[in-house]
Amino acid sequence: MKSKSVYICSECGYQSARWLGKCPGCGSWNTLEEYIEEEESESKKSSVVITTVAQKLNEVEEADNIRVKTGCEELDRVLGGGLVSGSAVLLCGEPGIGKSTLLLQICASLSKDGTVLYASGEESAGQLKLRADRLGVKKGDIYVLADTNLDSVLAHAEKLQPDVLIVDSIQTMWKNGVNSTAGGVSQIRECASALIRYAKENGVSVIIVGHVNKEGSIAGPKILEHMVDTVLYFEGDRRQSFRLIRAIKNRFGATDEVSVFEMSGDGLKEVSNPSELLLAGRPKGVSGNCAVCTMEGTRPLIAEVQALVTPSYYPSPKRAANGIDINRVNLILALLEKRLGLRFSTHDCYVNVIGGINIDEPAADLGLALALISSLRDIPVPDDTVAIGELGLSGEIRAASNIERRLKEASRLGFKQVLIPSRNYTKGNKAPEGAVTFNSIFDAVRIFGK
Repeated sequence: MKSKSVYICSECGYQSARWLGKCPGCGSWNTLEEYIEEEESESKKSSVVITTVAQKLNEVEEADNIRVKTGCEELDRVLGGGLVSGSAVLLCGEPGIGKSTLLLQICASLSKDGTVLYASGEESAGQLKLRADRLGVKKGDIYVLADTNLDSVLAHAEKLQPDVLIVDSIQTMWKNGVNSTAGGVSQIRECASALIRYAKENGVSVIIVGHVNKEGSIAGPKILEHMVDTVLYFEGDRRQSFRLIRAIKNRFGATDEVSVFEMSGDGLKEVSNPSELLLAGRPKGVSGNCAVCTMEGTRPLIAEVQALVTPSYYPSPKRAANGIDINRVNLILALLEKRLGLRFSTHDCYVNVIGGINIDEPAADLGLALALISSLRDIPVPDDTVAIGELGLSGEIRAASNIERRLKEASRLGFKQVLIPSRNYTKGNKAPEGAVTFNSIFDAVRIFGK
């Protein structure tokens, strides 16, 4: 049996026939690792044993109880209704963000109707016991295994026949016969492949924990994300109490859903109404603040955007943003300076989204622009106002999706005035009470007075 070496980038998955110092795919240095590929012999290729039977699609029977509730409504929302039997879920996030805490919490509910095997390569059984006592997880058929050998983990799984297998984490696991250290490209690929094969053949839900690199993407080969059925990303600032789980891939549900949690001493608490918590303690009558309504999946979320614009005493003014893309901030600043003649080029500009959440929806452009203008002119935006709309480079305000849901959420939280694009009501439909329509940013600045 012949074998050949392939060098794979651990950051982006780029493959090369020889080692390179700099990855041509992502530009990272010293990230190409050797992967040994074995070519199958002709005798092995010809001796294929058929172990499955092809069926007509209309003759396939629908499985009963294909989804299992995790006991956490927010997590079930992101998964599309619960864990699917035989699926592989990749849960990734920064160290200390709360991945292991969440998984240990849902073990209590999953073990009521089945068996759970928690294989940890990072913590000992005693450490898992201490965390379980702190979280109040005591009952149920929950088995813990502190082992980094994946062959040993799968052997225990074959013996216990669990309904859910949790592997924490894929970067600590290693498999016999793979010439690579734990966490290498070869080990991660082979370990993930073995876990997915076990899930499909036995109908077991497998949850794999993964780490992220310094750029914020999932550590390991890019093919890892393509192999699994669902990829969940744990977001949030460890210095803040809020945590978000976002689905960036889901074969069994929507990919735009998000769940919100709050970290406490007793673990992660579900937040069914995040808008109220994000707006709690909001200052009144202060310039530079504006409420925006964004859509996180099917859920409208109202957050507060704060801007601070001060004169700069340096040749190059400083720009900084937290919770929103800095490139988007620079674009809005250039638009306001060009179309409205506002001199942001001589001022330092700082933008912050309260609560540690990230806003990446263009419909927050109008609120961001109003917050910047408010801080520059030192004129507060009315406290009972929410801004919704995407800004074009000509200053026009583009239509926003799901406008009715956004208006309903704003009304529920007591906002009296909602600034929305007039293009949402161009077919003769009249805007509801409390909604003020605008065509461009020139009209929207009227809320500051003359």
